[in-house]
Amino acid sequence: MSTTLRRVTVFTGSSSGVDPAYARAAVDVGQAFAARGIGVVYGGGNVGLMGAVSTAARQAGADVHGVMPEALVDKERAHPNLTSFEIVPDMHARKMRMAELGDAFVALPGGIGTLEEFFEVWTWLQLGIHRKPVAVYDVRGFWRPMLTMVDRMVEEGFVAEAFRDSLLVVSTPRDLMHALESWQPPVPKFSEAEVPSA
Repeated sequence: MSTTLRRVTVFTGSSSGVDPAYARAAVDVGQAFAARGIGVVYGGGNVGLMGAVSTAARQAGADVHGVMPEALVDKERAHPNLTSFEIVPDMHARKMRMAELGDAFVALPGGIGTLEEFFEVWTWLQLGIHRKPVAVYDVRGFWRPMLTMVDRMVEEGFVAEAFRDSLLVVSTPRDLMHALESWQPPVPKFSEAEVPSA
């Protein structure tokens, strides 16, 4: 089984971070999606890494769909050159819409909001709410501390090893594309397969 990718939802920061490598990685990812004819769904901003990935994808010919809550249109400076742009009532509606539109999820470096978006869609995968790949794009070891914590959760019995293995960890555009396209969904946490027979 392979994953058909029409659009990928990208979570990333509204800041650029201190290392120029983060912005370069965002540009690389945006261009890689465009080269494959894959659209980008993201938070709609024209600042930080959000702006870098969306601008790179759009300039390379990809469809880019922005989703932004009404309260952040001015604060995050909505991108003026997207294929389509939606204003939604609040952050909950934004995350739901971005989840609906994407065939996969990729977290680039970012802050608290990026973590929150990433963990929500990864939790939804665990619960069987969706069956779409979730990846972190690891720039210069950015995600390693978080992955160490997740591995500790596995060791302590709070996260199933099979579910941890379902999380894609990549650091090049080529590896990202291969991982997303060849991904196999895990068994949901509360599936019938995990319910003991009487």
